[in-house]
Amino acid sequence: MDRIKEKMNSLRIEADESAAKVEELQKQLKVLEQDNLQKEQEITSLTHKNGLLESEVEKLEAGIKDAKAVAAQGTDHSTQNETLTRRLQLLEEEAEEADKNLRETNDKLRQTDVKAGHFERKVQALELDRDQWETKFEEMSKKYAQVQKELDDFQQEIGNI
Repeated sequence: MDRIKEKMNSLRIEADESAAKVEELQKQLKVLEQDNLQKEQEITSLTHKNGLLESEVEKLEAGIKDAKAVAAQGTDHSTQNETLTRRLQLLEEEAEEADKNLRETNDKLRQTDVKAGHFERKVQALELDRDQWETKFEEMSKKYAQVQKELDDFQQEIGNI
C-alpha cells in the first residue's frame, strides 16, 4: 500500500506538474495568439499602408511623366522661340538693308533730279543758241542771196559793157 500511496503521490505530483505545465502552455498559447493577432493587425496595417504608398508612387510617377512632358514642351517652345528670334533678327537685318537701299535710291533720285534740272537748263540754253544761230543763218542766207543777186546783176552790167 505504501507503494500505491507513493505511486498515487507521484501521480498527483505528476498531475499537478502536468496541470501547471498545461496552465503555462495555455498562457504561452494565449500570449502567442495575442502575438499572432497583433502581427496580423500589423500585417493588415502594413498592407493598407503599402497600398497607400503604391497609390502615392503611381501619383508621383504620373506627376513625373507630366513634368517630363511639360519639360519637353518647354524645350520645344524654347527651340521654337530661338527659331522665331533668329527669324526676327534676319527680318530686322533685311529691313535695315532695305531702308539703307531706299535711302541710297532716294539720294540717287535727288541727284538725278538735280542733274536733270541742270541738263534741262542747258538744253533750253542750247535751244536758244540754236534758234539765234538759225535766225542769223536765215539772215545771212538772205544777205548772201541778195549779195549774190547784186553780184549777178553787177556781172551782167559788166558783161553788157
